[in-house]
Amino acid sequence: MTLLKAKPANVVVFGAGATGARIVRMLSASPNVNHVEVRDPDSTRLREIINSCDDSVTAGRGLRVPETTDAAVVASPPGTQAAAAHAAISAGAAVVTTSSDIGETRDLLAMDQFAIRKKVGLVVGAGFMPGLTCLLARAGSTELDLVDEIHVAKAGTGGPACARQHHRALSSLSVDWRDGRWMRRPGGSGRELCWFPEPVAGRDCYRGALSDALLLVPAFAGIERVTARLAATRRDRLTAPLPMMRRPHPEGGVGAIRVELRGRCGIERHVVVLGAQARPAEGAAIVAAATALHLINRGFVEGASGLASIRDFKDLLSDISDRGLRPCRFEGFIAS
Repeated sequence: MTLLKAKPANVVVFGAGATGARIVRMLSASPNVNHVEVRDPDSTRLREIINSCDDSVTAGRGLRVPETTDAAVVASPPGTQAAAAHAAISAGAAVVTTSSDIGETRDLLAMDQFAIRKKVGLVVGAGFMPGLTCLLARAGSTELDLVDEIHVAKAGTGGPACARQHHRALSSLSVDWRDGRWMRRPGGSGRELCWFPEPVAGRDCYRGALSDALLLVPAFAGIERVTARLAATRRDRLTAPLPMMRRPHPEGGVGAIRVELRGRCGIERHVVVLGAQARPAEGAAIVAAATALHLINRGFVEGASGLASIRDFKDLLSDISDRGLRPCRFEGFIAS
């Protein structure tokens, strides 16, 4: 484990959208952060975030990261995060990414040896899902002697980039882990009614191009099944193969995540179900910002991995809860 500098840190944030703007505000408000440089190709959006913050937040451009940077948070649209992460690692900065794109997640995980050579940590998929789902899977696993199945699901979308990713995911192949090998399944298949924390409640969920299994499988030795689904309506599924017919909203409504673990406790089979509800962009920002501060304050393990592999996950979950994103547990009952 390598520790960052004890003095207040310098952070670069890529992306000033619905998630990135929140990350900038959270980091700039922390006493552990000295300076935040935010970068976004949209000059109007960049100017808005700069004007809403104090002098500790400044604008930057391009991918080059100064060697004085302690950490970088990448909240730019999917497809752009690997290049930004590579630039930050090259400068010797710890990196937190938020991408849920399968191809990009593979590219980021492939930077493991590069990050080790540079003696920095690269956290992959530190958002609402993946991200908080990975942390809840790790937390839930402590209640079981053996975990053999993990099933995660998400309802809702954040900003426009998140909505577009949701749209593409339903028409692309999913990646599931089953009996020691990867399985490709059509997006929009595998309908399952999943119950989320209120007010989201029950939603029909389907397979999609989601990266959660790529992050969970390496963290749970001997796991037999890992699946990921997202909530969708009939219209979502019908229009998924087509271009989006209308411009996405600046930010979606309340969303939620659900993590179900199945395994053994002693000789009995048990099921643990955890979840959380929030606006997805807000939830992703809280997880990403808390992860960045966790790296700055407590150090990091060199190399690339998801949050399910973090050692002191309880501290990070506590930090996330203190910021208003509180996990909950699904409890069964017998009706009288």
